[in-house]
Amino acid sequence: MNVNLQNLSSTHQSRIFNNPDRFVEGWYWVMPSKKLRVGEVNPVTVLGRELAIYRGKDKRAVIVDAYCPHMGAHLAEGKVEGNDIRCFFHRWKFDGQGFCVDIPCANQPLSIKLKTWPTAEKYGMIWVWTGETPKQPLPFVLELENKECDVAFGDYFLMNCHPNTVMINPIDAQHFNTVHKLTSRINFEKQELNQNAIIFTNSTPNTGNSFLEKLILPFSKKSSYNVCYWYGSTNIVTFGPDCFHVHVMFAVRLLEGGKSEIQVILISKKRRGILGWLYSRAVLWLTKIVGINFVQDDLKVFETIKFDLKTPIKADHSIIQFVNHLERQKPLMLKTWQLARSQNVKIEEPREKWSDTKSND
Repeated sequence: MNVNLQNLSSTHQSRIFNNPDRFVEGWYWVMPSKKLRVGEVNPVTVLGRELAIYRGKDKRAVIVDAYCPHMGAHLAEGKVEGNDIRCFFHRWKFDGQGFCVDIPCANQPLSIKLKTWPTAEKYGMIWVWTGETPKQPLPFVLELENKECDVAFGDYFLMNCHPNTVMINPIDAQHFNTVHKLTSRINFEKQELNQNAIIFTNSTPNTGNSFLEKLILPFSKKSSYNVCYWYGSTNIVTFGPDCFHVHVMFAVRLLEGGKSEIQVILISKKRRGILGWLYSRAVLWLTKIVGINFVQDDLKVFETIKFDLKTPIKADHSIIQFVNHLERQKPLMLKTWQLARSQNVKIEEPREKWSDTKSND
């Protein structure tokens, strides 16, 4: 068996994978939308960078660098005025694009601009793009791309391992047999959607003898299981019988020291009427219960693992494909969000810019 390691020389030498100081330019979760009311401003730290987030009277969330460009006061100590943010210290005011629009002690504002970051909302979450202009869409469920969704928030976790270790777990074919006692053979086929998104689909029939596999078998002879990755740090696991699928999003952010914070989001197709609403709530609740029970043993591993892929075998092929996909993306540095330069890898920028046309909330 010849495992292709052409683009994966070593996890120690990788630009991004399992690197405690690197992440991919892309969309990352910030906070649940319901936790930011109109007229409210909050401090947040995302991927090591301190930010302030507020919601103006137009109900749009705006994310800016935390510190005022005048003397460095934290803007989360200020207040929202209309769609603008005013600093508490000297009361300089900045609009939603970051331009200074008022200085109380001056006849006119200075031509300075506060750094703002592209912001969007989807699946009940506020997201931030960590570069200048979004090149790709927010993470979305492929089969629900243009459909309305019902959403529920699952658990929030802090993990002692790197986000990449969390990300590869759903495509680690071996651990389904060893940890979760599933007996069916797992074989993943990959499909790259774009530079920042890749799908792994299990292509083997359900022939297992475990309780879960026997439960699904009458409804679906072919296993329904796929994982879609966005920006290497958010994945959407889709599973279930042919008659209906459930979707679990694991939105993960890198913390200092190579640790992770994880927010689980449960997603279901929106159904009409009170009975449809109750059905969706039941599906989301059952998904949460099954998910919690399924990942309990994985959480034990995440608390103590020191991941280092030194001896890959055939069963690790999908993991290697994920790593190679990740390494071709644009690497940024923790805290600064500046490009992590590399002389060995060419970063190709997509020609088309992103526009928020796929939101289905």
